[in-house]
Amino acid sequence: MRGGLWQLGQSITRRLAQADKKAVTRRCFATEADLKKTVLYDFHVAHGGKMVPFAGYSMPIQYKDSIMDSTLNCRENGSLFDVSHMCGLSLKGKDCIPFLEKLVVADVAGLQDGTGTLTVFTNEKGGSIDDSVITKVKNDHIYLVVNAGCRDKDLAHIEAHMKLFKAKGGDVSWHIHDERSLLALQGPLSAPVLQKMTKDDLSKLYFGEFKMLDISGVPCYLTRTGYTGEDGFEISIPSEHAVDIAKEILEKSEGKVRLTGLGARDSLRLEAGLCLYGNDMEQHITPVEAGLAWAIGKRRRAEGGFLGAEVILKQLADGPSISRVGLISSGPPARSHSEIQNEKGENIGEVTSGGFSPCLKKNIAMGYVKSGAHKPGTKVKVVIRGKSYDGAVTKMPFVPTKYYKP
Repeated sequence: MRGGLWQLGQSITRRLAQADKKAVTRRCFATEADLKKTVLYDFHVAHGGKMVPFAGYSMPIQYKDSIMDSTLNCRENGSLFDVSHMCGLSLKGKDCIPFLEKLVVADVAGLQDGTGTLTVFTNEKGGSIDDSVITKVKNDHIYLVVNAGCRDKDLAHIEAHMKLFKAKGGDVSWHIHDERSLLALQGPLSAPVLQKMTKDDLSKLYFGEFKMLDISGVPCYLTRTGYTGEDGFEISIPSEHAVDIAKEILEKSEGKVRLTGLGARDSLRLEAGLCLYGNDMEQHITPVEAGLAWAIGKRRRAEGGFLGAEVILKQLADGPSISRVGLISSGPPARSHSEIQNEKGENIGEVTSGGFSPCLKKNIAMGYVKSGAHKPGTKVKVVIRGKSYDGAVTKMPFVPTKYYKP
């Protein structure tokens, strides 16, 4: 187990550093003074948070618990994550939906009020600029959250297209929610604990749904979503109340919900088969190749109208040349860029994320392979430090998801 713990910590640290380096090119020169701090920084330090640079912020990679224990506790009880480094924003105006639909693959107009979906911002070649969870609050208000490491490029991309759209008479404006903080409460105790803090009936709020409500008297945006595969919520809070809400969540759980850092968050999302932008999705990878064709709405498939639609619709019709797959392998955990070979020793792809699964107690990974080699059960070789190890393509998620659905 000790070897597994060490390998887990090492692989997660490398994976997060790599995604961070790709997203923000200056990271290797960042000093503590350069790094931004969320309003919970002192709270993290006081609770034993081990702070590391991530996406321009000083963020906790873990607390007093090991990454292994934190991962297991999230699945058994619950975890509280500070994700305030991520960027929340609102688009408003009568044309905010047609504007956003030029940039993403989702059928935003088809969403019911107060519901959301995962989507992808695409470029002219069909590649992925970023993935994002978007919510249709109502017809003239969209709320979305973009990845911290992609913030600058995402905002520049949205702003450039907004100027063109408005110049043609479109009615859309935006507000970046830098005045708010974001907490993610995940795990089986998330709903019972949060229910103690609000009068609204959370049993009527299902996965992917959004509501503006009071939590302990504080006006919050609540989305039933997350990045762990567990039931849970993302809570957007006025920053001056974030520490108090975090403290109360921990207190109401009687110690069962624990503060959890980036390390366990990464192992949890890998077990859930979820992409990490900068590793598993990049500018040259399309949503179809990334296994996110389900996020392209039926109407969007028929009409197109988003950046790179020609490339993406062709892939939907003909199939992509590469596909994202899950992998189980022997030997040491696979690393990003580990070569994937067929049984003849021929290159068929590359690992993008890999590590030791705390829940399954074995190596898991995801990566891209040539189409034809993507079917579950396909035997492969994974090359790690010049030596090949047996592996097999497997279905994702590795650990069953527990989203709260009707």
